[in-house]
Amino acid sequence: MALLPVVRRTLGAGALAGAALTTYAAWEARAYTLRHVTVPLLPAGADPLRVLHLSDIHMAPDQRKKAEWLRGLGALEPDLVINTGDNLAGMRAVPVVTEALEPLLDVPGVYVLGSNDYWVPTMRNPLLYLLPDDGTRHTGQGQLPWPELKQRFNESGWLDLTNGFGSLTVRGVHLAFAGVDDPHLEYDDLARVAGPADTEADVRLAVTHAPYLRVLDQFARDGYDAIIAGHTHGGQVCLPTLDGRGRTLTTNCDIEPARAKGLHRHPADSAPGDPGSAWLHVSAGLGTNPYVRLRVACRPEATLLTLVPKPA
Repeated sequence: MALLPVVRRTLGAGALAGAALTTYAAWEARAYTLRHVTVPLLPAGADPLRVLHLSDIHMAPDQRKKAEWLRGLGALEPDLVINTGDNLAGMRAVPVVTEALEPLLDVPGVYVLGSNDYWVPTMRNPLLYLLPDDGTRHTGQGQLPWPELKQRFNESGWLDLTNGFGSLTVRGVHLAFAGVDDPHLEYDDLARVAGPADTEADVRLAVTHAPYLRVLDQFARDGYDAIIAGHTHGGQVCLPTLDGRGRTLTTNCDIEPARAKGLHRHPADSAPGDPGSAWLHVSAGLGTNPYVRLRVACRPEATLLTLVPKPA
């Protein structure tokens, strides 16, 4: 009987700690952060290009703080916007997303979609992401209004890179693009975008929602200078680290946790200048599943990529 008060105190302390962690995780999911990354991609003598990478917004109609923060990114006046998908989290989200992005829709941009642009999100146990992928995809709850989203992006002049190519000249720099539909749903058609990247372009960029290795391998092999991706949420619930970026536990695809967010090389052991290799930037994204709005040691983010000349 003497143990009963100890057990009660232990359970009470555990419940209090759990409540405190949940409160913190809910706060962190709203601690929107702008990352700054420099990538040496441009030809000698070119002026820097500022590229805003947006991913995994997962906008729900009630998320006004997120919408206001996104709208404020227009003040950055980027030269180019790259949107790597998963913009939506509800049937009524398109007007909220497009209003939040309105200042950026006047900027040259490219985009691909993700699974959470196509399909209504469902309630899921986040612990299941720690288990091996069993191939189940949640596509039975109805479609989101993705055609409306694409129409708005297209009308703004953003290039749709869904299993296709595009090109832009931005501040005198000729950019060639290739992109694929969402690899997580196996909508990617790599055969349609196979072949050497445009050698006449100053910079060759590949865009995908999910950084599956089969996609990264082909784009790097075909000569793209950098691959831009999202999807992983950076792990979303991570172990805290001294640098504040968190240790990723899961990626929801086959890329290893060490490259689930930030700037890396692909293949992982390659160096700039190696044939068949590329830079890889993976965004930890801005959102969460609308039913589990929690993040730990992995703040929601957008990234301002500053492209600078390659070293001589």
